[in-house]
Order: sequence, then structure tokens, then C-alpha cells
Amino acid sequence: MIFRICSVAIFACFVLGGPAQAQVRSPQMYSPTKLPDPREEFVRLCAPHMVGRWAHPESVCGCLHDHAAAAVEDNDLRAALLRGISETGVPTIESGWVPAAKRSEIGATFTKIAKPTLQCMFEPANQARSN
Repeated sequence: MIFRICSVAIFACFVLGGPAQAQVRSPQMYSPTKLPDPREEFVRLCAPHMVGRWAHPESVCGCLHDHAAAAVEDNDLRAALLRGISETGVPTIESGWVPAAKRSEIGATFTKIAKPTLQCMFEPANQARSN
């Protein structure tokens, strides 16, 4: 008899407690996961390298992302440049970060980004107007 009462009590707990738990979990289970914005992630990784060098590290990093890196049309070279800036705080491209066929384009990439990079670092207010 006690076994039947305990079984009914346990069954009642599952029946009554189950939906309450499901309601608590459902917003977490079904909410879409927010992927980080690539620009925000870049600024988050870049800014610590700029602290102490510039008064507004987030602005410099955002400008480098929006203007210097945006000047690079090739996806592989742009990704390597963004990686270099986010890891070191300065425009850097390691040859191992780009396919062998594109390594000869690294020098031209630095030539292309020189002006926007200097403007981001020394004249960030003028960078927005020059484009």
C-alpha cells in the first residue's frame, strides 16, 4: 500500500512539476543565439592593444575596421589584416595567414591601406569626411 502511495506521489510530481520546468526552460531553449557582430568582435580584440597609445582606442579600432581594412577587396588579405591588427594593434599580415598564391600581394595591400591607417591613427575625425 505504501508503495502505491509513493508511486502516485512521484507520478504526481512528474506530471505537475514537468510543465513548470518546461516553462522555465523554454525561453532559453528556443531563443535564438546571438552571434557576435564581426566589427564589435574586432574592436573588442583590438582595443586592449591600443590602450595607452591613443586617447580613444575603440574609435581607432573602429576606424581601422571601417576604412583601412575595407579598402582591401580580397577576402583572404582583409581577414589576415584584421587578424594582425586585432592580435598586435598594428597592421600586420603574416605570410602564413594568406594562401601562397596571394602572398605577393601583401606589399601592395600595405600600400593601399597606408593613408587610411594613418588617418585613423592621427586624424580620426577627418577620416569620416574624406570618404
